[in-house]
Amino acid sequence: MAKEYGRSDRVASQMQKELAYVLQREMHDDRLGFITINEVVLSKDLAVAKIYVTVLNVDDKGKQTNIAALNEVAPNIRSLVASRMRLRHISEFRFYYDNSFDTGMRVTELLSEKDKGNGET
Repeated sequence: MAKEYGRSDRVASQMQKELAYVLQREMHDDRLGFITINEVVLSKDLAVAKIYVTVLNVDDKGKQTNIAALNEVAPNIRSLVASRMRLRHISEFRFYYDNSFDTGMRVTELLSEKDKGNGET
């Protein structure tokens, strides 16, 4: 029987916490906005980390700019995270924008519009 919470899940969870700390406290890049780490997905061999983030209070161009900047400074972020984690090898970081927050906000907006329409009849 496989473990419900395997090593890659534990490492991903810890990596998410360390990434949030590093981005908040140790990265001083003016190109980066208020970034939230939503999820870290590691490959089975822990070689690649797909990091899903959201950026608050920016338009679509700002989102793209932040993702490009994160991928550009990924080696520096990786080094800072590696110094905080006790791993022999640290994963390669790849940052992606997580649209789930935007989608959720849009669905909520549509539902509230629908409720307003039903309440008037």
